[in-house]
Amino acid sequence: MATPYRQIRALYDDDTITVYQAYGNAIATAAVENQKLNASPSFRTGSRMTWIKPSWAWMLYRAGYSYKDAGQARILALRMKHSDFIGLLEKGVLTTHPPHQQEQEQHTSENKKTKEREKSSDVKIQWDPERTVRLDKLEYRSIQIGIPGALTEDWVENLIVGIEDVTERARDLKKVIDERPEVTDQELVELGLVPSERPFEIPEELQRALGMIWLGEGQKSRVDSDRVCAWVSHSSRMLQAYGTLDY
Repeated sequence: MATPYRQIRALYDDDTITVYQAYGNAIATAAVENQKLNASPSFRTGSRMTWIKPSWAWMLYRAGYSYKDAGQARILALRMKHSDFIGLLEKGVLTTHPPHQQEQEQHTSENKKTKEREKSSDVKIQWDPERTVRLDKLEYRSIQIGIPGALTEDWVENLIVGIEDVTERARDLKKVIDERPEVTDQELVELGLVPSERPFEIPEELQRALGMIWLGEGQKSRVDSDRVCAWVSHSSRMLQAYGTLDY
């Protein structure tokens, strides 16, 4: 079965879900030792957006297996309760909206309401191309969750229930891939270098809000944003003479 274009995949158990973030040595060392992300005075909340990712492969891509730069030299696995993770998603605003929403909101008051919601306390939701553990781009998307400065303190103090340094796992993974180009993904899982990520289910209403599905002609459809955008643009030009399209 094909992977849906937008889907949340993660390592999780009955109570918690794992997300990833990379930091410099000072922040990471203090965070692991004290099990508090803000244990180091180097950690700042401020107004900066903090992006967390449930995808191990995307974290590897973002941090270059921890070798990209000093500010991402340590990769941390942060565990959150399911309810708190979903709570962040419920505060989410898409950085780009599905095309059907863009078309419909031009003719309704929803556009105004959406703009009013896009404030400093909004969590940003972004869908970027998923990666393999070899950092190759895939056709489907991976969720990135941007926590604004206004919510970072609460996230750090109350929503993170466990912190693990997984830097060596990332580096060992790169070493195995470099030394054994033919190694399979299943072998990497068996070596403990790749977590067994599974689809993480969320309520259907929230899926629609995050652009994962939309309702069209009475049926539930998975969103393929880029392809639908191209289709809408082409169709609008071709059928402009025949009136307005409805979506």
